[in-house]
Amino acid sequence: RALAALPYEGFIVDGELVVPDEAGRPSFQRLQNRAKVSRALDVRRGAVESPAVLYVFDVLAFGGYDLRPLPLERRKPLLEQIVPRVGPIKYLSHFEKDGEALYEQVVKLGLEGVVAKKADSPYRAGRSPNWLKIRADRTDDFVVVGFTRPKGSRSGFGALDLGAYENGKLVYAGRVGSGFTAAQLKEVSAVLERGVRPAPAFSGPVPQDPGHTWVEPALVVEVRYKEWTDEGLLRQPVFVRFRDDKPVTEIAKKGEGRGERDVEVPPESTSPISPLPREVKFSNLEKVFWPDEGYTKGDLIEYYRAVSQWMLPYLADRPLVLTRFPDGITGKSFFQKDAPEYAQAFVRTVTIWSEDSQRELDYFVCDDQSSLLYIANMAAILLHVWSSRVATLEAPDWCILDLDPKEAPFTDVVTVAKRVRALCDDIGLPTGIKTSGSTGLHVLIPLGRQVTYEQSRTLGGLLARVIAAELPEIATVTRQVQKRDGKVYLDYVQNGHGRLLVAPFSARPLPGAPVSMPLAWSEVTPKLDIRKFTIVNAPARMKKLKDDPLRAVLEGKPDLVSALEKLHARLG
Repeated sequence: RALAALPYEGFIVDGELVVPDEAGRPSFQRLQNRAKVSRALDVRRGAVESPAVLYVFDVLAFGGYDLRPLPLERRKPLLEQIVPRVGPIKYLSHFEKDGEALYEQVVKLGLEGVVAKKADSPYRAGRSPNWLKIRADRTDDFVVVGFTRPKGSRSGFGALDLGAYENGKLVYAGRVGSGFTAAQLKEVSAVLERGVRPAPAFSGPVPQDPGHTWVEPALVVEVRYKEWTDEGLLRQPVFVRFRDDKPVTEIAKKGEGRGERDVEVPPESTSPISPLPREVKFSNLEKVFWPDEGYTKGDLIEYYRAVSQWMLPYLADRPLVLTRFPDGITGKSFFQKDAPEYAQAFVRTVTIWSEDSQRELDYFVCDDQSSLLYIANMAAILLHVWSSRVATLEAPDWCILDLDPKEAPFTDVVTVAKRVRALCDDIGLPTGIKTSGSTGLHVLIPLGRQVTYEQSRTLGGLLARVIAAELPEIATVTRQVQKRDGKVYLDYVQNGHGRLLVAPFSARPLPGAPVSMPLAWSEVTPKLDIRKFTIVNAPARMKKLKDDPLRAVLEGKPDLVSALEKLHARLG
């Protein structure tokens, strides 16, 4: 109603609806309570008892004009003029310097964080490198008072029940189930089982849902969270580390954390237990995986051992998906995203929500040679990786153009690949290339984790369309195979959250045991035989080359803004 009452037509503002607490800080709990009511009387009562405020911080359109292309420093003064001085709509002011001092004050006030925006940036929907959100989540130490059993493929425990001391009494504070490594799930589970007790050690209300196992209050954990709910429970808790340096009696329920920045904690620094042995026990090494050549499972493992120094940079800190062939390439195979319960604890896993499966999946993350060999021993011939790292899951390292020939001659694939490179050179984008290990080529463009997956797909789509327009006789962006007319398909759709790339150096389940091989651009000629790179000769090739010609894709950070401007100019 307040927005409708403004004396303007045709305007769009950006803001956030909040319900403040007594101290004036946004309370997600109170906002949820307001959102749950539907009866007119309850809505009116809520408006009086917990009034909502719309804080507006940007204007996208006004008076029929699209203001999004204007720099932020020009949009903000206009926004300030159109927002009333009183009422439930408030202009959110900004600071142009002393950002670190502002952040420190935000932490002290218990607010969620700050957003830093470039003053000359236009408005862009979604995430942008010009707008950075710096969170100030709270952290506190809690006593472990119980645990729940794991579900599905998860091992160890499901979640830890937490408690804190309040006025000398231990009270229930909620549970935390995310943030643990696979090693911690298994190691700590054994410790918890030794401390089981029949009844909870805390006073006050006890969770009514089934499945809790209570333990002696001996372990202390640090947990990051948003806020306390009205029920005295943590909202959005995430495990940070075990505090074996702090006695249980020091823990107190404060509701005010230390406001540490949201920093990824390396798994190595969070485990209270000594490192696990990493010796891999191999099995069935003589089983033949490639019948025509007689290559065995042992040959596959030795191949991955031989190329591990070049392959691991593409696997480390990246969700990994396996295709397993227990009986070799002529037997049945299966695709595996979710790490099995029996997986060795030294192999890192990361829990990620899957939209396809509508549940959390524990992806393998292959950070070292032992993990790679363990996965190879699982008969995983084909390895796929995400384009992003666990620490920056929504910011890919590269943009992919998968050149898929299907019925097109390989000479056309080479022509298209070289044209992609020439276009990228013209607009200032570096490129790398590798064989798919099957019939096509993969062109990779480094992004330096500067953009989102959506933006990466947009870039790939623009490049693909330009090439298809310049080479209409041999290139297409049409996905349906029957409509390609024997042309090379420029597949840019693989740029997306959860989309996969055949990992560089991955073996392929095809006759001859070919691998996905990084190439120098000088090797990309009509005479190139992409199936000549196999598990037999690939290690010797890399030793001869010494340097991986694709490695720069992991380290490049091009000027994407300049490149896009040149690309748009080319499109007219």
